[in-house]
Amino acid sequence: MQIRSATFVISNSDVAKCPNSHLPEYAFIGRSNVGKSSLINALCNKKNLAKTSSRPGKTQLINHFLINQNWHLVDLPGFGYARVSKTQKKVFQKFITNYFKERKQLVNAFLLIDIRHEPQPIDMKFMEWLGENFIPFSIIFTKADKLKPIARDRNIKAYTEKMLETQWEELPPIFVTSSLHKTGGEEILNYIHSLNESLSESKLD
Repeated sequence: MQIRSATFVISNSDVAKCPNSHLPEYAFIGRSNVGKSSLINALCNKKNLAKTSSRPGKTQLINHFLINQNWHLVDLPGFGYARVSKTQKKVFQKFITNYFKERKQLVNAFLLIDIRHEPQPIDMKFMEWLGENFIPFSIIFTKADKLKPIARDRNIKAYTEKMLETQWEELPPIFVTSSLHKTGGEEILNYIHSLNESLSESKLD
């Protein structure tokens, strides 16, 4: 699938104010400084669609983008070590969890993970929370250009083994990306397209 059009729709911190449409949604979330905005811009082939910053935690609202006039890409605030107050973090956490629990249009969440690091407890806990709340999700490893292939494979294996050691009987879909080299994006878009096709077929049944 190619993205022919990508337009900003709305930013807010209240799930009740999200677009009132029946279009499928795909949410992107990850720890601060994971490269989320850069990946979204690379997927959409637009430099400044999602705001990027050298300071972690730039995204602080639920941001909706209309893609190809038929689905929404949702850019959610990063979690982790963003330079915000504890009070703000609690607010972020509340509207993020409200989004995941209440947004019926959500089809899949993409959890972004920096491929350079070993499994982080905060990522593992968030995956566990998604599973406990029956929210379908996929993993996107970012910044693949920062490591050699052997190191990339080793770190991915560490994450998958950690998941299988805990409560996971099977692994979610996994994508490996580099926003710098624009690799891995086509696989993500094809996956979204396949889910949209399945939704269309189910409506016809």
